[in-house]
Amino acid sequence: QVQLVESGGGLVQPGGSLRLSCAASGSIFSINAMGWARQAPGKQRELVAVIISGGSTNYADSVKGRFTISRDNAKNTVSLQMNSLKPEDTAVYYCNADIYNNPLRLRGYWGQGTQVTVSS
Repeated sequence: QVQLVESGGGLVQPGGSLRLSCAASGSIFSINAMGWARQAPGKQRELVAVIISGGSTNYADSVKGRFTISRDNAKNTVSLQMNSLKPEDTAVYYCNADIYNNPLRLRGYWGQGTQVTVSS
């Protein structure tokens, strides 16, 4: 089995910064894409940022220029640096990863989520 464990959420004032981290552990042969999604109350889950194993990244338009995703392939971790936070960034943030458990088996995994609240 594979576990994704997020950390770093919390309460921050508008304009502030937070850094989320996620560590993957368990039956891991290799990791393809890793990313972050978020879900605000009453809204659908949306993909915020993704980074593939080669380092290419993609961001939702709503966070471009403010959020930065990075990963450490040696440690199987992914981070999301969030700057210039806005109240509309308030949501539960989920880590996700496409992981090869063996050379032939690719599966998607999700973390439990961490709450980010942007409020004065």
